[in-house]
Amino acid sequence: MSIKILYVEDELSLGKIVKESLQRRGFEVILESDGANVLSLFKQINPAVCVLDVMLPNKDGFEVAEEIRALNAEVPILFLTAKTQTADLVKGFTLGGNDYIRKPFSMEELIVRIDNVLRKTEGAPSPTADHIRIGKFRFYTNRQILANGGEEKKLSYKESELLKLLYENRNGIIDRKNILDLLWGHDSFFNSRNLDVYITRLRVRLKEDENLQILTIKGIGYRFVLD
Repeated sequence: MSIKILYVEDELSLGKIVKESLQRRGFEVILESDGANVLSLFKQINPAVCVLDVMLPNKDGFEVAEEIRALNAEVPILFLTAKTQTADLVKGFTLGGNDYIRKPFSMEELIVRIDNVLRKTEGAPSPTADHIRIGKFRFYTNRQILANGGEEKKLSYKESELLKLLYENRNGIIDRKNILDLLWGHDSFFNSRNLDVYITRLRVRLKEDENLQILTIKGIGYRFVLD
């Protein structure tokens, strides 16, 4: 049975890509964008974990967490925020938050933190695996290693994060801006050129399998094709 996550995020483009990435990791994700709707939704779905953006319309994440805690003292709550003030972090934990992630964040960091809070809940399984099979390759995400037969290649952190993101959105189109926002935190010209470099590196890494392609969709982004 998949683990149910209530994910509250008002940046819809970010929310969509994070939701899809979590679903590809085996989670069931219910996405909501309005803080005022969260409590009634929480009662309906009874999630295993809540991932709350702090800056929300109508009710912020702290208010939402306080309402959830009044109903359920045990469900893990993880805050997402662009705020950096220590007072905000303290407030989040005071209201019953279990963890706190500053934006921008990587999907791997989010997955690890969700796993960590779930492991503290007795009997909750972890959906993450030792490796991902990508064509002829075995991709060991935690060790950042791409293996083919007996040969292993060590990936850089950014190469590993980019490959995970492409794989999680395989055979679909992923916006270039979404990649830049998630992995670099901003879609600046400098970061955009860095992305070009890392796409080229991954194409070289994967060229041993002719059925794998990273296609450039002009003006939009990329499509990772696995035949």
